Amino acid sequence: QVQLVESGGGLVQAGGSLRLSCAASGRTLRTYAMGWFRQAPGREREFVAAISWSGGSTRYADSVKGRFTISRDNTKNTEYLQMNSLKPEDTAIYYCAIANTLVAVTHFSEYDYWGQGTQVTVSS
Repeated sequence: QVQLVESGGGLVQAGGSLRLSCAASGRTLRTYAMGWFRQAPGREREFVAAISWSGGSTRYADSVKGRFTISRDNTKNTEYLQMNSLKPEDTAIYYCAIANTLVAVTHFSEYDYWGQGTQVTVSS
């Protein structure tokens, strides 16, 4: 079984920054893509960012392009989401996930394992 644990969420003012981390443990897949999704109250879970196994390919939702950066450290089985210029509409629970594929994928159905989520709240 694979466990994913997110950290780094919190309360920040608009324009501020946060860095989320997600550590994978247990019987991790040999190779896997990683991603971040978020879910705001009353809304469906939405794609935020994804990164390929090698880290050489990334994909972002239009709403976060230029503000968020996804990265990973395969030696630590960890991925990161650097979030800058945060807006109140970024407020949500952020989930990390891993997919049994080499490429960066964007649909939630392509992911096999999920973390419990970390709350990000951006005040205006």
